[in-house]
Amino acid sequence: MNSIKAVGFDQHLSIDNPDSFQDININVSDAYGHDLLVRVDGVSVNPVDTFVRKNGRKNRLNKPKVIGWDAVGIVTSIGDEVTLFNKGDRVWYAGDFTRSGSNAQLQLVDERIVGLSPKNLTDDQAAAIPLVGLTAYESLFEKLGINWTGNENKTILIINGAGGVGSIAIQLAKLAGLTVIATASRDKSISWAKKMGADQVVNHHQDLVAQVRHLNLNKKYVDYILNLNNLDAHWNEIAELIKPDGQVVATTENHRLIDLQKLTKKRATFAWEWMYSKSYFKTATMTSQNQILNHLAKLYMENALLPINTINYPLINASNMRKAHADVETGSMIGKVVLTGWGK
Repeated sequence: MNSIKAVGFDQHLSIDNPDSFQDININVSDAYGHDLLVRVDGVSVNPVDTFVRKNGRKNRLNKPKVIGWDAVGIVTSIGDEVTLFNKGDRVWYAGDFTRSGSNAQLQLVDERIVGLSPKNLTDDQAAAIPLVGLTAYESLFEKLGINWTGNENKTILIINGAGGVGSIAIQLAKLAGLTVIATASRDKSISWAKKMGADQVVNHHQDLVAQVRHLNLNKKYVDYILNLNNLDAHWNEIAELIKPDGQVVATTENHRLIDLQKLTKKRATFAWEWMYSKSYFKTATMTSQNQILNHLAKLYMENALLPINTINYPLINASNMRKAHADVETGSMIGKVVLTGWGK
C-alpha cells in the first residue's frame, strides 16, 4: 500500500467554493493483473471533470473522491498479467470512468487503455492529449468510418472546432485528406481553428446551413458531421447539411428529444461517441485504445500533429485545480488546460 498526495473533494460544490477541491492523502495499492501503477507527472481538465465535480448528492461523501481523466507519467510497477509495458516506461492515457482518477501522485490503470507517450512532447503537452485524442480518433475512424486515404473530394463539418476534441479532430481529418469546415465564433477561436488546419471556419451562433452553402465548395451537403457542442441547437442544421448516405456522430448528449426521422429519407447514419465505453463495459475492443494512443504518439513523433495545451499550471494542487476547472467552466476554452508536477 502506498500513501500519496492527491487532489479530491468530499462535496459536490461550485468551483468558487474554496472546499470544491482539497489537498488530501490517500492510499493506493500495488499493481496486479493487467494494471500499471503510474507516477503521475501531468494531468489535464476536461468538461467531464467539471460535470462530475458539480453533480451528485448534496450530502457529504463517505470518503474523498479523486477524479481526473488525462495523465502522463512513469510506470513504477506492473501487474503479473501485463505484457505491453515495462517498469520505467513513460505513458499517457485517459483512464477509466469507473475508477479513481489521475489527480493523484500514483494511479492504477489497465494497460489496455494506455499508450507510450511521445518522447518529443513535454509533460504539459502530452497531458493535454489522451481523452480528446481518443475521442477525436474514435469519432472519425470508428464511428464515422473514415478511411485514411481516398478522401480528396470529401468534406467534414466539425461543430466546435476550437475546443480540445475539435483541435485534434481538425488535424486528424486533414491528415486523412478531408476538406475541413470547422465552427468557431470569436476572433481567437477562429484563428485557433485555422491554425489547427481548418480549410473554412463558420460561426455556430449563426445559420450554419446558409454559411456552409455560401462557401466556394460547390456542395449542398457535407459527407460527415462531427458534433461536439449543443446537439439540440444544431440538430435541424445537421439533418439538413448531411448528404444522403452520410454519417453523423455526436459526443454531447441531447437535453430534449431529437427527431431522427429527419435522417430517414437520406438514409443517413447517426452514432454516439463516448470514449469511456470500452473500459466501462470491458469490451473486446479495449486494447484498441492502446493502439490508438500509440498511433497518436507516432504522429506526434513525426511532427504531423500540433500540441493543443494553451493554459499551463506548474503545480498539481487544490488551488490550481480550482483555477483549471474555472477555466473550463467559462465555456470558451481554446485547446486544453493542464497541470504538472507535485512539488516537494
